[in-house]
Amino acid sequence: MNNSLSRRDVLRAAAAASAASLAPFASAQSAWPAKPVMLVVPFPAGGGTDAFARPLSAQFTKQTGKQLIIDNKGGAGGTVGASVASRAAADGYTLFMGAVHHTIAPSMYPKLDYDLEKDFIPLTLVANVPQVLVVNPKRVEAKDVKEFLALMRKNPGRYNYGSAGSGTSHHLAGELFKQQTKTFITHIPYRGAGPALQDLISGSVDIMFDGLGSSSAHIKGGRITALMVAGPKRNPAFPDVPCAAEVGLPDYNVTTWYGLWAPKGTAADIQARVIDETRKAIQSDELKAIWANNGAEFPNLSQQQFAAFVSTEIRKWATVVKASGAKLD
Repeated sequence: MNNSLSRRDVLRAAAAASAASLAPFASAQSAWPAKPVMLVVPFPAGGGTDAFARPLSAQFTKQTGKQLIIDNKGGAGGTVGASVASRAAADGYTLFMGAVHHTIAPSMYPKLDYDLEKDFIPLTLVANVPQVLVVNPKRVEAKDVKEFLALMRKNPGRYNYGSAGSGTSHHLAGELFKQQTKTFITHIPYRGAGPALQDLISGSVDIMFDGLGSSSAHIKGGRITALMVAGPKRNPAFPDVPCAAEVGLPDYNVTTWYGLWAPKGTAADIQARVIDETRKAIQSDELKAIWANNGAEFPNLSQQQFAAFVSTEIRKWATVVKASGAKLD
């Protein structure tokens, strides 16, 4: 009897010791973030992703008291940064802000060393922004889409458009436009939307199919001209710019969206906290105003709805890539 009790006591003591050893780990999880968090942005500074990542970073820091540090890792249409993020520790201290480009990449790149659906956990959609057709007014003397198309058809191959890189939504938006309008415009890929936009403003390139998030300030400043917003309706931030449906392109519907992912294996409670803090930040008065100024919407999807959306986008863009014959330059 005494031996039995002794063994029972030993087991109880062992269980108590085990619980005590796990307590700091559980506390560390519930206390997330206990230190600065790195947000990998897979494009150079100044692009469309930055237009949303940096305000989100500032608001997150304000809410949690811990920095959300932007780490810009551009290259290869956003796939370099995605690759880096996919190999990060799944401890909640590295997050990834990807975009529509990452649902296009599987159809454009024959070999990727990561799988968006297997190596990441989708967390939440951050912003949904319509694409806009913008031109350098000194290089493209067109006041509207009708005049623009007349110029393109009269001078096939003379004009060019910059993109954030081969295989990005900027690239495929141009290819889809060419396909639907039966025009030819030369594609010039850059290492991110920021450098492409700067060259559009300087006049080194003529045209860009860009997200409103990065172009809006330059449109309002008169440095570039917006001729058309993609999709079936005008954008409230630019009510004077016609939509594609109004100018005879009812099927031209391209949006640039941004979302948050965590490396596979990130704990469920940390996932929930990231989602909660992100939604809280985007629904703050400060970020609501920034999103609206950039012509962006925040579709408040659940985590499961965001995952389904990502899968749908991968299939959608695979169809567009095949139909357009788009290739890596």
